[in-house]
Amino acid sequence: MKSSSIARRPPGPLVLGLGCERGTPIDEVIALAEKALAQAGADKADIGFVASLDARRGEPAIHAAAEHFAVAARFFDAATLEAEAPRLQNPSAIVFAHTGCHGVAEGAALVGAGSASVLLVAKLTSSHATAAIAGPADHRLAIMPATLAAAS
Repeated sequence: MKSSSIARRPPGPLVLGLGCERGTPIDEVIALAEKALAQAGADKADIGFVASLDARRGEPAIHAAAEHFAVAARFFDAATLEAEAPRLQNPSAIVFAHTGCHGVAEGAALVGAGSASVLLVAKLTSSHATAAIAGPADHRLAIMPATLAAAS
């Protein structure tokens, strides 16, 4: 899976956090990631990298999503993700019981985007996966007018 470990272009400011069950179909993860990207009002070039829990380092769907966005995949341990628990919008005791952190997608996105980041898209779920996007707070301001115009 070497291709997802090397960025092919300058990274964007957003981090796509992903979580999934073992063996989740690649198409399911990519479709959910695309949905999160659309909700952020962003495009592929805005994604700096894909982030997830280190227990998913060998998961083909996570690497395929990184390949799809032509960015690196980065992995963080459960303790690092758990440090973000106060900033999660959707903490889960069930996720904690299985992983040791209260949120994989949101936590990974926030860790990857840094301590000054915010969740731009809170956890979205599919049958077997989760996705979230974090980035700079000023990015949220940049996409709000477009989001409001679309809602009108």
